[in-house]
Amino acid sequence: MTNDGWVEIREDLRKRVGKDNYVTWIEPLKLSGLKNGVASFAVPTTFFGDWVKRNFAEHILNHMNRAGTEVERVEFAPVRKAPSKPAKPTDSTSAAPRSKTPAEDKEVPGAPLDSRFTFDSFVVGKPNELAHAAARRMAEGGPVTFNPLFLYGGVGLGKTHLMHAIAHELQARQPGLRVLYLSAEQFMYRFVQALRERQVMDFKELFRSVDVLMVDDVQFIAGKDSTQEEFFHTFNALVDQNKQIVISADCAPGEIKGLEERIKSRLQCGLVVDLHPTDYELRLGILQQKAEFYHTQYRDLKIAPGVLEFLAHRISTNVRVLEGALTRLFAFASLVGREITLDLTQDCLADILRASDRKVTIEEIQRKVAEHYNIRLSDMIGPKRVRTIARPRQIAMYLAKQLTSRSLPDIGRRFGGRDHTTIMHGVRKIEELMTADSQLSDDLQMLKRLLQG
Repeated sequence: MTNDGWVEIREDLRKRVGKDNYVTWIEPLKLSGLKNGVASFAVPTTFFGDWVKRNFAEHILNHMNRAGTEVERVEFAPVRKAPSKPAKPTDSTSAAPRSKTPAEDKEVPGAPLDSRFTFDSFVVGKPNELAHAAARRMAEGGPVTFNPLFLYGGVGLGKTHLMHAIAHELQARQPGLRVLYLSAEQFMYRFVQALRERQVMDFKELFRSVDVLMVDDVQFIAGKDSTQEEFFHTFNALVDQNKQIVISADCAPGEIKGLEERIKSRLQCGLVVDLHPTDYELRLGILQQKAEFYHTQYRDLKIAPGVLEFLAHRISTNVRVLEGALTRLFAFASLVGREITLDLTQDCLADILRASDRKVTIEEIQRKVAEHYNIRLSDMIGPKRVRTIARPRQIAMYLAKQLTSRSLPDIGRRFGGRDHTTIMHGVRKIEELMTADSQLSDDLQMLKRLLQG
């Protein structure tokens, strides 16, 4: 068969596979030989050839035989070109001299890892113990029963820390492992750059050649159609190869607005772990560990009893703010040469402490309670009195009394214009039930933590 004959078959294939697939995967093929029933094609890269073989080889074989060419098998091999000068070797997978593709290098470039973010420096508490255990299991490098591992939670709760720790541990245990960590924004930027520079095949080869792919803050690709499409195919290709994937986001997969349903479904098929807002004990543990580190730098500084406890109680927004406050405190005390007392702490951190005094609103309480008990917000403030709605309503009333400074009549107005005696009855009812119903007590503690964190 001549190349002209292949061109005719190629045109028939266009109708079969569609324009986009044709332009991307069929048009670049060059017929390089036909011998003993084997049709050989030259392809740009090894990955390209593997993809065409898996997805289009049968179509090519059928169309060639239909055109009268007896072919039993098709093969794909990357173009090889000998170097024009021995001193300047060319890449073996390209027709033109160029540098090695990232996928062919042992070191796959990604975002830099922070040396501070290891498992040893991660403080474990009840809110993050499951996420820590799952991350540890994955970092051991052995077979795991979940893929992907999806970590989610608010800002400063430790998602990025755990991802860096996994990468550090994997590289230490298996130095030859290709671990690629990057943010979703970097994934999107690289994809857009590959499109602009017409290097999509190199991009695909890079991301499908890794052993472990870690993508931070995946919510940033929501609404970006082309990037989501590529992410979906990358995800599937790696899972098909039994490669491990770790993803993080600020909320659960099903709650990411603008993310395609098929991607949400894929992300939910592994282990989805919530990093809860920090509790007092965990915040205190983080401060104690950080303080021990600073004592090695500021040996002459003394910290008065109760200071760390005060900070753990007052700063509950996120760990980054908490650690930043302690860093500022030690630096300030060192500069002025004073002991870190409670008075010094309040003066030095006045702005942070003011910002941390977050005011909880009744509307926020109603929304959180309605979400937790899976009822409509309209029913929360409406007239329905069935138990499945009345009990969550009373819980919201109780929390409004506990967590806000609003008067009972004011709370009543925000619950559909109810009388203040109704609010008082609801509050007392919950107070009575708390002592006998452990599940209700646990629910209240969790809701308080969510609202105050």
